[in-house]
Amino acid sequence: MTSRPVRIGVQIQPQHAEYAAIRRAVAEAEDLGADIVFNWDHFFPLYGEPDGLHFECWTMLAAWAEQTSRVQIGALVTCNSYRNPELLADMARTVDHISDGRLILGIGSGWFEKDYDEYGYEFGTAGSRLDDLAEALPRIESRWSKLNPRPTRDLPVLIGGGGEKKTLRLVAKHATIWHSFGDAATIARKTEILRGHCADVGRDPAEIEISAAVNGKPAEDGPALLDRGVTLFTVAAGGPDYDLSALRQWLAWRDEING
Repeated sequence: MTSRPVRIGVQIQPQHAEYAAIRRAVAEAEDLGADIVFNWDHFFPLYGEPDGLHFECWTMLAAWAEQTSRVQIGALVTCNSYRNPELLADMARTVDHISDGRLILGIGSGWFEKDYDEYGYEFGTAGSRLDDLAEALPRIESRWSKLNPRPTRDLPVLIGGGGEKKTLRLVAKHATIWHSFGDAATIARKTEILRGHCADVGRDPAEIEISAAVNGKPAEDGPALLDRGVTLFTVAAGGPDYDLSALRQWLAWRDEING
Protein backbone atom coordinates (compact mmCIF):
# COMPACT_ATOMS: atom_id res chain seq x y z
CA MET A 1 0.00 0.00 0.00
CA THR A 2 1.22 3.47 -0.82
CA SER A 3 2.36 5.95 1.78
CA ARG A 4 0.68 8.85 -0.01
CA PRO A 5 -2.35 10.37 1.71
CA VAL A 6 -5.70 9.70 0.10
CA ARG A 7 -7.05 12.67 -1.84
CA ILE A 8 -10.53 13.26 -3.22
CA GLY A 9 -11.37 15.19 -6.36
CA VAL A 10 -14.68 16.19 -7.88
CA GLN A 11 -15.35 16.92 -11.52
CA ILE A 12 -17.88 19.72 -11.83
CA GLN A 13 -19.09 18.98 -15.35
CA PRO A 14 -19.72 22.30 -17.12
CA GLN A 15 -22.84 21.11 -18.93
CA HIS A 16 -26.61 21.63 -18.60
CA ALA A 17 -26.24 24.43 -16.05
CA GLU A 18 -26.10 28.19 -15.85
CA TYR A 19 -22.73 29.48 -14.71
CA ALA A 20 -24.15 30.65 -11.37
CA ALA A 21 -24.90 27.01 -10.53
CA ILE A 22 -21.36 25.98 -11.46
CA ARG A 23 -19.93 28.74 -9.26
CA ARG A 24 -22.06 27.58 -6.31
CA ALA A 25 -20.99 23.96 -6.80
CA VAL A 26 -17.32 24.91 -6.80
CA ALA A 27 -17.77 26.93 -3.62
CA GLU A 28 -19.61 24.06 -1.95
CA ALA A 29 -16.95 21.54 -2.97
CA GLU A 30 -14.23 23.71 -1.49
CA ASP A 31 -16.22 24.25 1.70
CA LEU A 32 -16.76 20.49 2.05
CA GLY A 33 -13.01 19.91 1.89
CA ALA A 34 -12.41 18.50 -1.59
CA ASP A 35 -8.73 18.33 -2.49
CA ILE A 36 -9.18 19.08 -6.20
CA VAL A 37 -12.00 20.54 -8.28
CA PHE A 38 -11.86 19.62 -11.95
CA ASN A 39 -13.90 20.59 -14.97
CA TRP A 40 -13.46 19.14 -18.48
CA ASP A 41 -12.33 20.45 -21.83
CA HIS A 42 -15.20 20.09 -24.28
CA PHE A 43 -17.40 22.45 -26.26
CA PHE A 44 -20.66 20.51 -26.06
CA PRO A 45 -22.32 18.27 -23.47
CA LEU A 46 -21.08 14.70 -23.41
CA TYR A 47 -24.49 13.30 -22.53
CA GLY A 48 -28.05 14.49 -22.24
CA GLU A 49 -29.21 17.18 -24.67
CA PRO A 50 -26.33 17.29 -27.21
CA ASP A 51 -26.70 21.03 -27.77
CA GLY A 52 -27.51 21.86 -24.15
CA LEU A 53 -25.90 24.52 -22.00
CA HIS A 54 -22.11 24.29 -21.94
CA PHE A 55 -19.12 26.48 -21.05
CA GLU A 56 -15.44 26.58 -22.05
CA CYS A 57 -12.77 25.03 -19.86
CA TRP A 58 -9.82 27.39 -19.43
CA THR A 59 -11.63 30.69 -19.07
CA MET A 60 -13.59 28.92 -16.35
CA LEU A 61 -10.40 27.72 -14.62
CA ALA A 62 -9.17 31.30 -14.46
CA ALA A 63 -12.41 32.29 -12.73
CA TRP A 64 -12.09 29.37 -10.33
CA ALA A 65 -8.54 30.47 -9.54
CA GLU A 66 -9.92 33.79 -8.28
CA GLN A 67 -13.00 32.33 -6.63
CA THR A 68 -11.26 29.66 -4.56
CA SER A 69 -8.41 29.83 -2.08
CA ARG A 70 -7.55 26.28 -0.98
CA VAL A 71 -8.51 23.58 -3.51
CA GLN A 72 -6.33 22.61 -6.39
CA ILE A 73 -7.99 23.15 -9.77
CA GLY A 74 -7.59 21.70 -13.22
CA ALA A 75 -9.17 20.12 -16.26
CA LEU A 76 -9.92 16.42 -16.35
CA VAL A 77 -8.59 16.68 -18.96
CA THR A 78 -7.46 19.37 -21.40
CA CYS A 79 -7.63 18.25 -25.03
CA ASN A 80 -4.17 18.70 -26.50
CA SER A 81 -5.64 19.29 -29.98
CA TYR A 82 -7.48 22.52 -29.17
CA ARG A 83 -4.54 24.83 -28.37
CA ASN A 84 -0.99 25.39 -29.55
CA PRO A 85 1.33 23.82 -26.93
CA GLU A 86 3.17 27.06 -26.22
CA LEU A 87 -0.12 28.89 -25.74
CA LEU A 88 -1.41 26.17 -23.43
CA ALA A 89 1.79 26.37 -21.40
CA ASP A 90 1.32 30.12 -21.04
CA MET A 91 -2.35 29.74 -20.10
CA ALA A 92 -1.48 27.16 -17.45
CA ARG A 93 1.31 29.35 -16.07
CA THR A 94 -1.07 32.31 -15.89
CA VAL A 95 -3.83 30.38 -14.11
CA ASP A 96 -1.20 28.92 -11.79
CA HIS A 97 -0.17 32.45 -10.75
CA ILE A 98 -3.78 33.63 -10.41
CA SER A 99 -4.42 30.69 -8.07
CA ASP A 100 -1.21 31.18 -6.04
CA GLY A 101 0.12 27.81 -7.16
CA ARG A 102 -2.94 25.54 -7.15
CA LEU A 103 -3.19 24.50 -10.82
CA ILE A 104 -2.81 20.95 -12.10
CA LEU A 105 -2.34 20.67 -15.86
CA GLY A 106 -4.54 17.74 -16.77
CA ILE A 107 -4.06 16.76 -20.41
CA GLY A 108 -4.97 14.03 -22.87
CA SER A 109 -4.97 13.37 -26.58
CA GLY A 110 -8.68 14.07 -27.22
CA TRP A 111 -11.51 11.87 -28.44
CA PHE A 112 -14.84 13.74 -28.82
CA GLU A 113 -15.30 14.05 -32.58
CA LYS A 114 -18.12 16.59 -32.41
CA ASP A 115 -15.80 19.13 -30.78
CA TYR A 116 -13.31 18.72 -33.61
CA ASP A 117 -15.87 18.93 -36.39
CA GLU A 118 -17.76 21.93 -35.03
CA TYR A 119 -14.65 23.95 -34.13
CA GLY A 120 -12.60 23.13 -37.20
CA TYR A 121 -9.90 20.90 -35.78
CA GLU A 122 -8.59 17.89 -37.68
CA PHE A 123 -9.80 14.76 -35.91
CA GLY A 124 -7.18 12.39 -37.33
CA THR A 125 -6.87 9.01 -35.66
CA ALA A 126 -6.36 7.88 -32.09
CA GLY A 127 -2.74 7.17 -32.99
CA SER A 128 -2.12 10.53 -34.64
CA ARG A 129 -3.64 12.38 -31.70
CA LEU A 130 -1.36 10.50 -29.29
CA ASP A 131 1.61 11.31 -31.50
CA ASP A 132 0.59 14.98 -31.34
CA LEU A 133 0.44 14.78 -27.55
CA ALA A 134 3.89 13.20 -27.45
CA GLU A 135 5.22 16.13 -29.48
CA ALA A 136 3.36 18.74 -27.41
CA LEU A 137 4.46 17.72 -23.91
CA PRO A 138 8.17 18.60 -24.35
CA ARG A 139 7.15 21.88 -25.99
CA ILE A 140 4.95 22.73 -22.99
CA GLU A 141 7.76 21.92 -20.57
CA SER A 142 10.24 23.95 -22.62
CA ARG A 143 7.94 26.97 -22.74
CA TRP A 144 7.52 26.94 -18.97
CA SER A 145 11.29 27.34 -18.62
CA LYS A 146 11.24 30.41 -20.90
CA LEU A 147 8.23 32.29 -19.54
CA ASN A 148 8.65 35.44 -17.47
CA PRO A 149 7.56 34.95 -14.80
CA ARG A 150 7.90 31.21 -14.71
CA PRO A 151 5.24 29.03 -13.07
CA THR A 152 5.14 29.28 -9.30
CA ARG A 153 6.64 25.77 -9.01
CA ASP A 154 7.15 22.63 -11.08
CA LEU A 155 3.62 22.41 -12.40
CA PRO A 156 2.02 19.02 -11.76
CA VAL A 157 0.98 17.30 -14.97
CA LEU A 158 -1.91 14.84 -14.96
CA ILE A 159 -2.17 12.62 -18.03
CA GLY A 160 -5.46 10.85 -18.57
CA GLY A 161 -5.82 7.55 -20.41
CA GLY A 162 -4.95 3.89 -20.25
CA GLY A 163 -3.35 3.10 -23.60
CA GLU A 164 -0.59 0.66 -22.79
CA LYS A 165 1.98 1.36 -25.52
CA LYS A 166 1.82 5.11 -26.05
CA THR A 167 -0.19 6.77 -23.26
CA LEU A 168 1.47 4.99 -20.36
CA ARG A 169 4.90 5.69 -21.83
CA LEU A 170 4.00 9.39 -21.92
CA VAL A 171 2.90 9.10 -18.29
CA ALA A 172 6.27 7.59 -17.39
CA LYS A 173 8.15 10.40 -19.15
CA HIS A 174 6.06 13.45 -18.23
CA ALA A 175 3.32 12.94 -15.63
CA THR A 176 3.05 13.71 -11.96
CA ILE A 177 -0.39 12.06 -11.84
CA TRP A 178 -1.82 9.23 -13.96
CA HIS A 179 -5.61 9.21 -14.24
CA SER A 180 -7.44 6.14 -15.46
CA PHE A 181 -10.74 4.33 -15.43
CA GLY A 182 -11.53 0.73 -14.59
CA ASP A 183 -11.78 -1.70 -11.72
CA ALA A 184 -8.98 -2.58 -9.35
CA ALA A 185 -7.75 -5.51 -11.46
CA THR A 186 -7.54 -3.37 -14.60
CA ILE A 187 -5.65 -0.61 -12.83
CA ALA A 188 -3.30 -3.14 -11.21
CA ARG A 189 -2.44 -4.62 -14.62
CA LYS A 190 -1.87 -1.22 -16.20
CA THR A 191 0.21 -0.10 -13.23
CA GLU A 192 2.59 -2.97 -13.88
CA ILE A 193 2.88 -1.86 -17.50
CA LEU A 194 3.52 1.69 -16.30
CA ARG A 195 6.30 0.40 -14.05
CA GLY A 196 7.92 -1.16 -17.08
CA HIS A 197 7.79 2.12 -18.98
CA CYS A 198 9.24 3.91 -15.96
CA ALA A 199 12.14 1.46 -15.89
CA ASP A 200 12.72 2.07 -19.59
CA VAL A 201 12.95 5.85 -19.17
CA GLY A 202 14.74 5.84 -15.81
CA ARG A 203 11.82 7.15 -13.75
CA ASP A 204 10.89 6.10 -10.21
CA PRO A 205 7.23 5.00 -10.45
CA ALA A 206 6.71 6.15 -6.87
CA GLU A 207 6.91 9.73 -8.19
CA ILE A 208 3.61 9.24 -10.04
CA GLU A 209 0.33 9.54 -8.14
CA ILE A 210 -2.33 7.09 -9.35
CA SER A 211 -5.79 8.54 -9.86
CA ALA A 212 -9.07 6.83 -10.65
CA ALA A 213 -12.60 7.88 -11.50
CA VAL A 214 -15.08 6.36 -9.05
CA ASN A 215 -18.87 6.18 -9.02
CA GLY A 216 -19.65 3.59 -6.36
CA LYS A 217 -19.66 3.57 -2.58
CA PRO A 218 -16.29 4.25 -0.97
CA ALA A 219 -16.54 1.28 1.40
CA GLU A 220 -17.17 -1.00 -1.58
CA ASP A 221 -14.78 0.40 -4.19
CA GLY A 222 -12.17 2.30 -2.20
CA PRO A 223 -10.18 -0.41 -0.39
CA ALA A 224 -9.43 -2.55 -3.46
CA LEU A 225 -8.28 0.47 -5.45
CA LEU A 226 -6.23 1.75 -2.52
CA ASP A 227 -4.52 -1.64 -2.18
CA ARG A 228 -3.43 -1.32 -5.80
CA GLY A 229 -1.87 2.08 -5.29
CA VAL A 230 -4.69 4.49 -6.13
CA THR A 231 -4.63 7.50 -3.82
CA LEU A 232 -6.60 10.09 -5.79
CA PHE A 233 -10.29 9.27 -6.18
CA THR A 234 -12.51 11.54 -8.29
CA VAL A 235 -16.28 11.61 -8.36
CA ALA A 236 -18.41 13.40 -10.94
CA ALA A 237 -21.16 15.95 -10.42
CA GLY A 238 -23.35 17.08 -13.30
CA GLY A 239 -25.64 20.01 -13.91
CA PRO A 240 -28.06 21.51 -13.46
CA ASP A 241 -28.27 20.47 -9.78
CA TYR A 242 -24.71 19.39 -8.87
CA ASP A 243 -25.60 16.88 -6.17
CA LEU A 244 -22.44 16.53 -4.07
CA SER A 245 -23.65 13.72 -1.81
CA ALA A 246 -21.17 11.25 -3.34
CA LEU A 247 -18.38 13.74 -2.70
CA ARG A 248 -19.41 13.94 0.94
CA GLN A 249 -19.23 10.14 1.29
CA TRP A 250 -15.79 9.91 -0.29
CA LEU A 251 -14.48 12.80 1.83
CA ALA A 252 -15.65 11.03 4.99
CA TRP A 253 -13.88 7.85 3.84
CA ARG A 254 -10.72 9.84 3.08
CA ASP A 255 -10.69 11.25 6.58
CA GLU A 256 -11.07 7.77 8.07
CA ILE A 257 -8.21 6.39 5.98
CA ASN A 258 -5.84 9.29 6.54
CA GLY A 259 -6.60 9.34 10.26
